[in-house]
Amino acid sequence: MNLKSGRIEAFEGYSQFKSVKEFNTHVEMWLAVKKLEFSKGELVGLKRLVRFSAKVPGVCNAKIGTLLKAINEEYQGNGISRSTFKRMISKAKDLGILTIYETERKNGSQTSNLYSFNRFPASEPPKAKKLDHPKETNNLLKTNHQKNNKRNEAPIELDYTFVSDKVPQAFVQSVKYFFSDAKTIEEYWHMVQIAAFRFECDQNTEDVLAIAIQSFKQLIHKLKSTKLVVKPIAFFYGILINKLKELYLNQLHENRNESKPLRYVLETGEVMYYDWLHVSQA
Repeated sequence: MNLKSGRIEAFEGYSQFKSVKEFNTHVEMWLAVKKLEFSKGELVGLKRLVRFSAKVPGVCNAKIGTLLKAINEEYQGNGISRSTFKRMISKAKDLGILTIYETERKNGSQTSNLYSFNRFPASEPPKAKKLDHPKETNNLLKTNHQKNNKRNEAPIELDYTFVSDKVPQAFVQSVKYFFSDAKTIEEYWHMVQIAAFRFECDQNTEDVLAIAIQSFKQLIHKLKSTKLVVKPIAFFYGILINKLKELYLNQLHENRNESKPLRYVLETGEVMYYDWLHVSQA
């Protein structure tokens, strides 16, 4: 049964977030691991959908036409197509970022969809290497069959020596003993970049690197001392946020007499602004 259309306040029960701040944090986490799944045009559409999901955190029932018009105005006539937006919605749904509900008018005719952002799955276990090997067999009749199945084997996992040059070697050397595959190391560093930009310290490369290494060591200590950490990369991000927030406040204090634009308003929950999204509490 479809939902009845109405004002966005009527759909507060479909929000999974207590505040815009919490919503933004979960969107950041989603994009940290899923951003490459979207094209540039699709990301533009996703940004706009996020901005339209601020009044009720994580919920939007705007028409596609309204969203596209806003994008077109922002980019001075160089917006995205309806098909690009719909493709973004389909990907976001398949990736688990969005849940989509159809709505209808009182007369039963279909109207705009209700888009509900999902929380980043904190209980999702980290990806582990497959250590199990195929069991050997002495049945010579199966030899040919086994050879044919080699095409379906999983691709070889690249180790830390294949990590991108954009990741500092000091960070690679600290992480490789616990997570040796290149993709995981790059994902951890990407979280560092997100957190650093959030607190306007992305240019302080030495300080950020030192804090990143310290935060990772704190994560490992926690993993070794307890089994309560179900999502290591999310826990790592939380440590980073606390440490970089302290660095940010210290810098803000030192420059209190200077005019400095803020991308992040601390603790108010009224304005949240990031590199790829602009969300304001209505």
